[in-house]
Amino acid sequence: MHAKHRGHEAMHAEMVLILIATLVVAQLLLVQWKQRHPRSYNMVTLFQMWVVPLYFTIKLYWWRFLVIWVLFSAVTAFVTFRATRKPLVQTTPRLVYKWFLLIYKISYATGIVGYMAVMFTLFGLNLLFRIKPEDAMDFGISLLFYGLYYGVLERDFAEMCADYMASTIGFYSASGMPTKHLSDSVCAVCGQQIFVDVNEEGIIENTYRLSCNHVFHEFCIRGWCIVGKKQTCPYCKEKVDLKRMFSNPWERPHVMYGQLLDWLRYLVAWQPVIIGLVQGINYVLGLE
Repeated sequence: MHAKHRGHEAMHAEMVLILIATLVVAQLLLVQWKQRHPRSYNMVTLFQMWVVPLYFTIKLYWWRFLVIWVLFSAVTAFVTFRATRKPLVQTTPRLVYKWFLLIYKISYATGIVGYMAVMFTLFGLNLLFRIKPEDAMDFGISLLFYGLYYGVLERDFAEMCADYMASTIGFYSASGMPTKHLSDSVCAVCGQQIFVDVNEEGIIENTYRLSCNHVFHEFCIRGWCIVGKKQTCPYCKEKVDLKRMFSNPWERPHVMYGQLLDWLRYLVAWQPVIIGLVQGINYVLGLE
């Protein structure tokens, strides 16, 4: 390989410059796109998050991932369909949050187990169980990939569903002003009664009051803030103090985990596209 590429140092330097320039320009364009048109940016990013790994799994014959991807896509498509229907069925918000909260917990646990498996392999602890290093590392990296990928994907779908449901319920508008009055006895997330009397239909659950004094079902507001990535009140859009909301120190890493997934979204969705663009430029210029 060294003999084949000997004397091509100038060409290699040009290819490196093209790579760096493309990465910088692409990053600037993505930041501007996200700031000016966040809705279209999120939709395109979600589509790429859903399609790009599928292309590689089919190409490399990763059938296990393909089966899991099909099952996840089928259920998520049904849940998304329910979330976008008008009028919105009262049980739909809880169905949406239950599904995405389940995927969130599974992906979180899978990622943690994968990370621990990788660290155990690096420290040689796999030898205690007579497991080959390559097998232990493959197992850990696979679990870590599954956890991070589906963790990012479910958060994007949850945010999209939350936007649709909020606009359908009527407590959200583009101007930021509520489109209808919220009764003190109604949860703005699920649209059902907070305090239920005898023989009255509703949900019996703990409640939570935000700093803006609006009251919600605890499960609903946790799903809204963590699963749906919403850090504002569903009714008045006042910013939610997540540190005050999650006083338990064991729950705070979940917020940090969500921020990590946001950072990884760029690597999963846009990095392959940028690398493909660089290869296309090199091909047009005749660089190898």
